[in-house]
Amino acid sequence: MTEANQYISISKKNKKLILAIFASFLLVATIIAVVTVVNSHKNSTQNDAAQAKLETSCNSTKHPDLCSSSISTLSGAAVTLKVPMNDFLGQINITIDAAQHNMVALSKNNGTSYSKLDDRQKKALNDCYGNYDMVVTDLKMVLADVNFHPNKKPAVNLKTRLSSCATNENSCLDGFSHSKKDNAVRKELFAGLIYVSGKCTGALQMITGEPTADTATGLKTTNRKLKEGNDSNEGGAEWLSVTDRRLFQLSSLTPDVVVAADGSGNYKTVSAAVAAAPKYSSKRYIIRIKAGVYRENVEVTKEKSNIMFLGDGRKTTIITGSRNVIGGSTTYHSATVAVVGQGFLARDITFQNTAGPSKYQAVALRVESDFAAFYKCGMLGYQNTLYVHSNRQFFRNCFIAGTIDFIFGNAAAVFQDSDIRARRPNPGQTITITAQGRSDPTQNTGIVIQKCRIGVTSDLHPVRSNFSAYLGRPWKEYARTVIMQSSISDVIHPAGWNGLKGRFALSTLSFAEYKNSGAGAGTSERVTWEGYKMITSATEAQSFTPRNFIAGSSWLKSTTFPFSLDL
Repeated sequence: MTEANQYISISKKNKKLILAIFASFLLVATIIAVVTVVNSHKNSTQNDAAQAKLETSCNSTKHPDLCSSSISTLSGAAVTLKVPMNDFLGQINITIDAAQHNMVALSKNNGTSYSKLDDRQKKALNDCYGNYDMVVTDLKMVLADVNFHPNKKPAVNLKTRLSSCATNENSCLDGFSHSKKDNAVRKELFAGLIYVSGKCTGALQMITGEPTADTATGLKTTNRKLKEGNDSNEGGAEWLSVTDRRLFQLSSLTPDVVVAADGSGNYKTVSAAVAAAPKYSSKRYIIRIKAGVYRENVEVTKEKSNIMFLGDGRKTTIITGSRNVIGGSTTYHSATVAVVGQGFLARDITFQNTAGPSKYQAVALRVESDFAAFYKCGMLGYQNTLYVHSNRQFFRNCFIAGTIDFIFGNAAAVFQDSDIRARRPNPGQTITITAQGRSDPTQNTGIVIQKCRIGVTSDLHPVRSNFSAYLGRPWKEYARTVIMQSSISDVIHPAGWNGLKGRFALSTLSFAEYKNSGAGAGTSERVTWEGYKMITSATEAQSFTPRNFIAGSSWLKSTTFPFSLDL
């Protein structure tokens, strides 16, 4: 299929057609909803049939074995639903159907009007198609979660996947927010996108409470979990084999392949090594990247699971690019390196976008991988340096630099013992470190910066008094960011936090600080918004540690990276 045939036409000629497609999709979804509700009240024999159908959820995926192993080996906290199980399953199936209808609508373009879109709009539609694909993947994994835990549903996993589902829908719309002419396209896609996003958050709202895999009682674990007894600061790797864990305990890691720009390895480019990596691997696949500057854009797609990038050092192994919004990219598509496949690891490497402060959004690294971790890595850019897009992520001993919203997204992301540096922007620009994108209060997402050092780069230091810098601002209505036990330099404005526009999200956001130090940590002049607070209780702060916020004890040990689970 040609690129022109992959997307729905959105010209004025076809507006009625698009609206008709989405109208029909909404009608079909409504019919399915009615049928599902009726079915939920039928007799047990029919319910058994529905359960039997559910049990094929992993078989309906491209790689059922990986699906099964990913779900069956993850421990989960017991969770109850506010509705009957069949209603919850019906909600998920409706949402899958809706997302697939939207994918069909996007693919039914005949090429005539597609050519009239500008390059960025074409890329945005491409992004949308990929976003929908991830929505369907997330939802099928939800069904698989329930299937493999018929008595105790893993709350943290269900919430993570459903939060990712809604995030991907929002990402599609975000791609059409760069210019006035994007508004027409955005308007045409809005109804279908909001419907699916609403269904994802609706399913989230059916789950009661927010227990984690570590704090709830009555856990149901499998015989593949590591033996208990070492829970203070580390936990078991639950999706990797015992052999793989032993391999990771070695003092030196043996790569599967080597990338070297000078031709001394197996590949000259990182992209070539990733392309040759096995698909849906349940074992760690290590790509060593020798010292050098690799000028390329790299994508680790969802099929490439358990990939590790092993560099020769943060200052010597660098992957660099310069895609940016001014140059015709979307924010999502601008990433120098984009990581989607589950279980991605990286250490001793820098991800860079050199577009500069005048090119607006230009991402160095975008992370959608669940159970992703980075150690001794660099993320260098200006606006939107690090896109912590979705799922669970951990960063340790990293160096992150940028100007505006340079850590942003809607993952559940924890940063530990890292250096976060504001760099010199253009005159008149305001520096904001974070821009968190939680769009619904039921999403288990947020940015947590713990035991880090917030300061400036050498180019900003002598002129830092000329610029205002803030810890963050809300990107979406329920943005959640916590800065705790960190050192904050005097570059940060006494108010601490900045708004996005007017009073947007000031009463619904969740911004908090706990036991920070340094010249910029004083709170006497902090904002007085309804959504901002100083955390005074260690118990409350504990909920934002890796143990509780990203279920860290169930997977961080497998990374071999240092980490602290608690305060």
